[in-house]
Amino acid sequence: MTLAAYMIVMAGVTYLIRAVPFVFFRKKIKSRFVRSFLYYIPYAVLSAMTIPAIFYSTGSKLTAAVGTLAALLLSYFGLPLIAVALAAAAAAFIAGFLI
Repeated sequence: MTLAAYMIVMAGVTYLIRAVPFVFFRKKIKSRFVRSFLYYIPYAVLSAMTIPAIFYSTGSKLTAAVGTLAALLLSYFGLPLIAVALAAAAAAFIAGFLI
């Protein structure tokens, strides 16, 4: 019974999150500030969720920093996401053996 209640509450919250913008924002948003704010929210939330996970995923902050540095460098040079992710994991793994 409690599982059904949890699922109903979850469905309601999910629906509200998706429906409220349509209710309040019927016209196109003309403010450049608000539009840019809404544009960057997904990137900020993704970064806020990912960055702490990067540094707590390994046993050492140094190996996590090596992997992060490898990912930043490779992504700067425009490599595909899969290459960046695999190289960052490999760099952190190798750093763990060397340190």
